[in-house]
Amino acid sequence: MSRRATARTAPPAARRGRDRKGAVLPAHPGLPRPPGRPPRCAVVGGGIAGLAAATALAERGVRVTLYEQAPSLGGRLAGWPVELADGSAATMSRGFHAFFRQYYNLRGLLRRTDPGLERLRPLPDYPLRHASGMYDSFARVPRTPPLSAVGFAALSPSFGLRDLAGMNPRAALPLLDVRAAEVPGRYEGVSARELLDRIRFPEAARHLAFEVFSRSFFADPGELAAAELALMFHIYFLGSSEGLLFDVPDEPFPQALWDPLARYLRGHGVEIRTGARVLGIGSAPGGVRVVRTASGDEAADAVVLAVDTAGLRSLAAASPSLGDEEWRARVSRLRTAPPFLVTRLWLDRPVDAARPGFLGTSGFGALDNISVLDRWEGEAARWAAKTNGAVVELHAYAADPSAAPERLARSLVEQLHRVYPETSRARIVDRRDEWRQDCPLFTADGHRDRPTVSTPDPRVTVAGDLVRTDLPVALMERAATTGFLAANAHLRRWGLRGQTLWTVPAHGRSAVLRLLARRFGTC
Repeated sequence: MSRRATARTAPPAARRGRDRKGAVLPAHPGLPRPPGRPPRCAVVGGGIAGLAAATALAERGVRVTLYEQAPSLGGRLAGWPVELADGSAATMSRGFHAFFRQYYNLRGLLRRTDPGLERLRPLPDYPLRHASGMYDSFARVPRTPPLSAVGFAALSPSFGLRDLAGMNPRAALPLLDVRAAEVPGRYEGVSARELLDRIRFPEAARHLAFEVFSRSFFADPGELAAAELALMFHIYFLGSSEGLLFDVPDEPFPQALWDPLARYLRGHGVEIRTGARVLGIGSAPGGVRVVRTASGDEAADAVVLAVDTAGLRSLAAASPSLGDEEWRARVSRLRTAPPFLVTRLWLDRPVDAARPGFLGTSGFGALDNISVLDRWEGEAARWAAKTNGAVVELHAYAADPSAAPERLARSLVEQLHRVYPETSRARIVDRRDEWRQDCPLFTADGHRDRPTVSTPDPRVTVAGDLVRTDLPVALMERAATTGFLAANAHLRRWGLRGQTLWTVPAHGRSAVLRLLARRFGTC
């Protein structure tokens, strides 16, 4: 029996196109391969950013060594084998991730091993549910701006005529012409909550929609920078016709994404070292950088630092010759978001077939969303079919750092029983909890401290979702995009052709709305 035949549903493959108004960043010109001895580049970090950088470099003939301190690739999308209490083999991860259709560069990375994106599956809706009973859906919202924003307001139960009449149009108008390069300065020192207060955004819609979205940045709206919220509004509503529906991998992350990409990279000569922690970056005569590891020092002509916030702080503190004093000081001030908890349950009976594969929640204590993995993931579907059970995952973002993970996990299960009462009758065959704190925090006053791709040393670049860029990208797409940009910077220095990139349009799509925003809008 085929792998897909074992799943309960077999939805079509992910949509393959791209917004016709998407913006292209053409590759810089250069040679396809180095004419002589190929340069050597060290890529520190094996998450999305590091994998994107390694791919672009290796495809141009650069000798790449990729260092990843974890046992497996993928960064915050890594996975690892576990044995369940019933003896079954399974793959655990750090939780659900949505692959939005605006993630052009991430999808371009995945196309290296899956040209048709056959390993991504579309979910039919992105539903949101509040404890008050309100329920929102994006399945029927038009995708074309500005109808997308108008349609959301018209169809959402959280927007009433009185709510719309009470909003502050002058504060809302700048959102109609978001320009990624200008947004941080426009909202300097303003939090997402303060921006929503200025707009007089309806309280119900705030809890049902934007609070759910802001917490996807692993931050409370009171701490999240308004610039990130404005950029998100542009990417998903008024800058793109891709909408808010998304795709998910049809198998666990390693099998669907990273194992095939690792084989592709090794085929291009990349040396992949997992379980290899980089202790610092030094220098040697002749402009060579030195990568210090527990097994010794290794020379490289260039370095890409594609690590998380804590990793970058650690490397900067341990590397006196890295960047300059001001750069290292700014890195030292970077903050990590509050911790999050992922609780995965293997249940001995199915979840009601009418339940969505993914549900965003608000007002249910610390519970932020529920995923029924066996609706789309082959491994989970096979286990569920064998046991007549279900695999369910619960998320709590921006958790209280002093919370006890075990107690918090129990509270998430209790909230699951409120949302999906049939699960209260299920026996938990196994449960796995992942308590982590390694996501970047984008505070209202922290934009200037965030590193850019370039550093004071042209031989060293930085990549990742923490990196500041003038492009309209966020989350996983920011990681992939900056990974390619970090590689492009080195390729340009070596006279090698770069990687073409795509983004949603850099500003609002409607000339009329842009004019209104410029003339009448105020921050």
